[in-house]
Amino acid sequence: MRLGKRSRERLIGVHPDLVIVFATAIQRTKVDFTVLEGMRTLERQKALVKSGASKTLKSRHLTGHAVDVAPLIDGEVRWDWPLYHDLAKVIKQAAKDCGIPIEWGGSWATFKDGPHWQLPWRQYP
Repeated sequence: MRLGKRSRERLIGVHPDLVIVFATAIQRTKVDFTVLEGMRTLERQKALVKSGASKTLKSRHLTGHAVDVAPLIDGEVRWDWPLYHDLAKVIKQAAKDCGIPIEWGGSWATFKDGPHWQLPWRQYP
């Protein structure tokens, strides 16, 4: 599999290391996925905070250091957590193989965010 046109467009402005991870992961996964969002404007981030979909105005999406992805089943975005866990295994392994540190929002202790992946602040200030 390869990233589709829409996913590639949504990766414009995203840090090249994240692009490498997701380009690698799509070639390995049994669960197809799509990029929902890469770069965000401050206005969009404010709207997401206001709606409760995000908790911060310091999102890594604002700087191109985060991507949201979702599994696709029969061409439809799915929200079932087991699919995100399956996808996470592939993405984490792709990142490890590429030597790129990555954090998954689904691993956070509070406000679990299954679609969210970001480059760590420590290595990518």
